[in-house]
Amino acid sequence: MRARLQGQIFSLLASAEFLDLDEQLRVGEPLPDPRLSSPQSGLYARIYTKGHKLVWRSPSSMGKHLPPVRDIKVAHWHFRRHEQQGAEKVFSLEFAVAWENSEGKQFKFIFQALENFSVYRKQVSSFRNELWGWLLAVVVVLLVAQGIILRWSLKPLREVASDLVRVKSGEVERLHEGYPDEIQGLTEGINTFIDSERTQRDRYRHTLADLAHSLKTPLAVLRASAGDDSPGLEQIDQMKRIIDYQLQRASAAGRTTMGATTPLMQSAERIINSLQKVHAGLGIDCQVKGSPKLVFPGEEGDLLELFGNLLENAFKWARKSIRVTALYETDGSKKVLRITVEDDGKGIADDQKESVLQRGRRADETVAGHGIGLSVVQEIITLYSGQITIGDSIELGGAKIVIIIPVL
Repeated sequence: MRARLQGQIFSLLASAEFLDLDEQLRVGEPLPDPRLSSPQSGLYARIYTKGHKLVWRSPSSMGKHLPPVRDIKVAHWHFRRHEQQGAEKVFSLEFAVAWENSEGKQFKFIFQALENFSVYRKQVSSFRNELWGWLLAVVVVLLVAQGIILRWSLKPLREVASDLVRVKSGEVERLHEGYPDEIQGLTEGINTFIDSERTQRDRYRHTLADLAHSLKTPLAVLRASAGDDSPGLEQIDQMKRIIDYQLQRASAAGRTTMGATTPLMQSAERIINSLQKVHAGLGIDCQVKGSPKLVFPGEEGDLLELFGNLLENAFKWARKSIRVTALYETDGSKKVLRITVEDDGKGIADDQKESVLQRGRRADETVAGHGIGLSVVQEIITLYSGQITIGDSIELGGAKIVIIIPVL
């Protein structure tokens, strides 16, 4: 603002002419800045003598109440900001000069240029708006650049998460290679953990199975050597039932941290075909309903053990019909696998629906078996965080067993 007013004064000095006879100054037309000729333009100019006598003023200052000029030394500048109550708020710049006439006599004049605050405020406001606009644009560009950089830099972690989901769903067995060096140690550690878990689980199952099998032969010898009326025969049979039960437990892997998936319908049909051959003389019609895309969220051994026990019981109790239904359902925000096995047998009494799930308990003691089939099913379901419900089949009239297993 000071520089602009200084330019106005220099322009007035260039246009001013000293009159020797009148010893006064005259400013030629047209004025250097057209705003000086326009009323209400906000730009004003005045010239005073040494005694503060007004010599000349611009047409734009007519009728304006402007601040008075100050007495300053020749060749000195004085810049002020005027905000007096009732007066127009302006910036003013004053400059004193000495003019010599032809006789060498000096005459002092004070040039004053003034400009309204509104022009200043408009320029400041415009500058601020433009500045904020550019700052916002820079912020947007930086945020976009940061988002791109973060997305690019976190891409390997998203790939790890995606691979982990594929491992949990059983699509792949391990995380793939080729990750950046920064997370190579992490992926190698996860792969080592997966391999170690599977190895340890298999070793545990094999050890239990070997132990159970190794005990079955000595027990068979003891039972053969003992007579039918031997008092220890019942204890030997009890030990055999315990070993059979533990052997079935050993075959149940349960849901692992990095589990596999097994096609459901193929396993079910395989077991049904086998049981229909065993019970061919009964003429039982077993219907299976379910999509070929259904998968069991675990290992095949657990699914075979589950279906084997359920269908074996169904074939024992059914008269002519068995129906197996499998489908996906939504339980709240979770996806679950629902398996239903129904038969047209005499069903299970209400007071026995809880007890038959306990090891060694049977609904009918006259039917051959050890009473551990449904308890194994219950244990497998528990390992998979599922639930089993025993009810009555409305359509077939027999028992209805419903199994619900969460799907990863």
